[in-house]
Amino acid sequence: MKFDVAIVGSGLAGLSVALHLAKTRKVVIVSKRSLLDGASNWAQGGIAAVLDSGDSHEQHIADTLIAGAGLCDEGATRHIVENSREAIEWLIAQGVPFTRDPTAELGYHLTREGGHSQRRIIHAADATGHAVQVTLEQKARSHPNITVLEDHFAIDIIKSDKLGVGGTPYCAGLYVQDVNNGTVMTLAADQTVLATGGAGKVYLYTTNPDTATGDGIAMAWRAGCRVANMEFIQFHPTCLYHPYAKSFLISEAVRGEGGLLKLPAGAGAAAGKRFMPEHDERGELAPRDVVARAIDFEMKKRGLDYVELDISHQPPEFLKSHFPTIYARCLELGIDITKQPIPVVPAAHYTCGGVVTDMNGRTDIPGLYAVGETAYTGLHGANRLASNSLLECLVIGHSAAKHIEQQAKPASRPLPAWDESRVTDADEEVVIAHNWEELRRSMWNYVGIVRTTKRLERAQHRIRLLREEINEYYSQFRITRDLLELRNLVEVASLIVDSALSRRESRGLHFSQDFPETLPKALPTVLSPARR
Repeated sequence: MKFDVAIVGSGLAGLSVALHLAKTRKVVIVSKRSLLDGASNWAQGGIAAVLDSGDSHEQHIADTLIAGAGLCDEGATRHIVENSREAIEWLIAQGVPFTRDPTAELGYHLTREGGHSQRRIIHAADATGHAVQVTLEQKARSHPNITVLEDHFAIDIIKSDKLGVGGTPYCAGLYVQDVNNGTVMTLAADQTVLATGGAGKVYLYTTNPDTATGDGIAMAWRAGCRVANMEFIQFHPTCLYHPYAKSFLISEAVRGEGGLLKLPAGAGAAAGKRFMPEHDERGELAPRDVVARAIDFEMKKRGLDYVELDISHQPPEFLKSHFPTIYARCLELGIDITKQPIPVVPAAHYTCGGVVTDMNGRTDIPGLYAVGETAYTGLHGANRLASNSLLECLVIGHSAAKHIEQQAKPASRPLPAWDESRVTDADEEVVIAHNWEELRRSMWNYVGIVRTTKRLERAQHRIRLLREEINEYYSQFRITRDLLELRNLVEVASLIVDSALSRRESRGLHFSQDFPETLPKALPTVLSPARR
């Protein structure tokens, strides 16, 4: 199959690139499940943008730089923030039904989240990601220049040096498996965009959907791209704690609208007491890394399974209109947020590092782009500011599309077919489930919110053994989606641990008990396949 542009991933980053390009290019979207199965569809809070005259680019930039703990790239931050209004106006023009407010300048309600000095989060109630995704998905499916391949898994990119072509190696396409029948196709493309999201499933507890297995990061790394800042995994402070609530996030906006973190009944005499003011003067509106560490500290200190987030002091009508999804889901589980607090725990949420790119999404390999959570632009630094992620998807997605449109068409060459002549069907697929469980549990136990060198070295040793076992399995047996995801996860886990061991300080989302101080000079952690 041959296309002008192949986009791997169907979240906001991938769909925005596709829709911008479809006017002039034949585009294929490769989605390993359905178009709505990614993390973008789960995003509750909203999109940060300067949309009010009481706000300014400088304030938004300053808030981002503060949250990023000295590691944000100021040029990238400025580029993304200064293009925020244009990005939102594009979504509005697509028909995204943001929550309206007739008293606001732009006519839309703006909320505030932790780390922001102003109300600048435009949202669609508490299901912004879903509203955006459904709108763009419908446009993508109906566009004559966009082909959608659902239930198709991108295995690896194909570089020109495998074709006997001289000069600088470039990306010529992909190997893609149809997961329903197991066949592997060769997909040729002039440009390829990795928009596969993050790697939250590398941890035992995560707010991410099952699709977040670091596929794009692992593919780019195997192809020879640098990755950066992989040690900075953001743990969302407030994931619903309930045996029947898998990965359900309690939005940052709940704290932005007055939600208070308190100790539960298990804390004895301290039950019902607020604890955030003891950890940070900003209280519940402190950045996510501060709040997550505070909750982790209180849970470990007191032997708690969870803490409580209480917004029951707000009027019931306010809660039902601002947080209808959260209200309904909690009520299904027997929790009435208008009358009682919500039990919450931290969970792996966002991958701040990723494949090194420029402001046009270009990676180290010509013809290969990375956008969204897969990429490292420098915006998020050592800690992502709430609701900046969807903004990055939009702005860099648009920039990548414009850059792709300017590229000359490379010479078309036949690509080699997928070779599985030397593999057989797996004899014991239970090995995959066992390795998956061991990997995620090791990452949770040894590479979590608070780290030590000893724990990281223990994780590194276990991951090395798992990696060898998984790669041997991959080389001997026919591939499945579970095997491909596990292969990618163990690669990403290795990158996270190696990055964490190389940072001999505590900064942002990376907190080491062995190196609790912050060094005077902030430097990103950049790993190169050539030096590994």
